[in-house]
Amino acid sequence: MQTPLDRMMDFDLTEEQRQVRASVREFAEKEILPHVEQYEREERYPLELIAKLPPLGLMGPMIPEQYGGSFSDVLTYGVICEELARVDWVIASVVSVSNSLVAGATLAFGTDEQKERWLPAIANGTCLTSACLTEPGGGTDLPSMETTATKVDGGWRITGTKVFISHAAHAGLFFVVASVDRTKKHKGVTAFLVDPKATEGITIGDFPMRTLKRDNLAEVHFEDAFVPDDALLGEPGKGFPVLGAALDTGRFSVAARCVGQAQRCIDLAVPYALEREAFGQKIGEFQMIQQKIADMTCRTQAARSIVYQLGRMKDAGVPRASMEASMSKLMASKAAVDNALDAVQIHGGYGLSGEYEVGRLLLEAKSLEFGEGTSELHTKMIAEFMLGIRKQ
Repeated sequence: MQTPLDRMMDFDLTEEQRQVRASVREFAEKEILPHVEQYEREERYPLELIAKLPPLGLMGPMIPEQYGGSFSDVLTYGVICEELARVDWVIASVVSVSNSLVAGATLAFGTDEQKERWLPAIANGTCLTSACLTEPGGGTDLPSMETTATKVDGGWRITGTKVFISHAAHAGLFFVVASVDRTKKHKGVTAFLVDPKATEGITIGDFPMRTLKRDNLAEVHFEDAFVPDDALLGEPGKGFPVLGAALDTGRFSVAARCVGQAQRCIDLAVPYALEREAFGQKIGEFQMIQQKIADMTCRTQAARSIVYQLGRMKDAGVPRASMEASMSKLMASKAAVDNALDAVQIHGGYGLSGEYEVGRLLLEAKSLEFGEGTSELHTKMIAEFMLGIRKQ
């Protein structure tokens, strides 16, 4: 049965986009959802589930058909990320990292050889990817990174440490940023496409987390790791434009994932409120519970609307929509966290029990407030754009 929110979320989509939403949702609920809680308890990376994505074209929704991808438009990509994240953060992250960051940067700045080598492998699922950006000293302050790349005959030597790295232990391609001259700050940042399986000097260690245990987050050490000249993505010292080109789409995909998680909280809280009884009536009949349901619905649809707007801007050919990307990421991540808090409150003590997933959703939603820039950073950027301090 269609709910009012279903009607709103599909109102301005094309028939093809509605079909994509329906098919991805059906796939995710049937093939992924039954395994998520078990994989989390077992701290098991979902390789078997990821292998089901390529036949449906879900591993390359931002990769052109000439490279084996299934690209149609940016908004459809957002719908895919939203529906996958509604069921599983990790599966959605696999698609998001591979397409928004790695494939996006490779398409924009890669050589023909780099595109031919990596993009088909990403699209067909034979090469998972990992973005090695965040460092122990912080992730938002990329110009101050300590990882260095030193020019040597035939290539570069990379030394440094990256933390909170998703998919690292299973990736066949690392998107790495390092500085060729730390005194130059952002003008020293340089991007590389690194084959971890063919590179000596890379150590992947466990990075224990209280949540997302099925993601197997890692700490990646580069100890004088040699990468050949053809691993360079773009030009030395020009890594910030490489990152910048992928940021709009990266923040768009993360924001879409946040909308998916916010929606999941509604999907879990509403039926619980209709079933649970207290003081002789359904808790959904109490005004304060109704207030939470109304707030959850409004903030989810508001976030979805601005995320879809950003997708349409990119489809219209807007080269940079940095303020809109920051607005989408800020609003959607807040919606995910606030909805999870409300969903836990509606469930009461059961919200933190292993029997219900809303407690896990709260921890996962909170992590989305950090990825692709903290909420504080995006608040600052939005204000600076409006005040004319920062330009698009």
